[in-house]
Amino acid sequence: MEKKLKHLEFIHNTINRMSTNSFYIKGWCVTIVAALFALAEKDILTNFIFISYFVLFVFWFLNGFFLQLERKFRSLYDVVRLKSEMDIDFSMDISSFNSDFNSYFSALTSKSLLLFYFPLLVVVLIIIYLLK
Repeated sequence: MEKKLKHLEFIHNTINRMSTNSFYIKGWCVTIVAALFALAEKDILTNFIFISYFVLFVFWFLNGFFLQLERKFRSLYDVVRLKSEMDIDFSMDISSFNSDFNSYFSALTSKSLLLFYFPLLVVVLIIIYLLK
């Protein structure tokens, strides 16, 4: 049982890293977008607002990538927890977990990302409209 628990611990640590990366990406996105808004207000340059629009999408896509990896490692965790002790090989290969739920598009359009990035997108669009 020790090998199985160790393997599950490895996978759990990887899942934890993916969710931590996602949290940091959200924090950086808000920080950079807010900083670009401040620069746009100070220098009266609307280019900074357009850059924040681009930055928003870059972070959204990056966050989707980490969510996709996290989902694949969760699928691996489910498979490993059902294995017998003799079948544990400490594999971290997630290439076989390509279901619709684990797809990149599904991660990008997940509730957790849409509820975070969509309001930011709306705010940026409103500010762009107001500055024109």
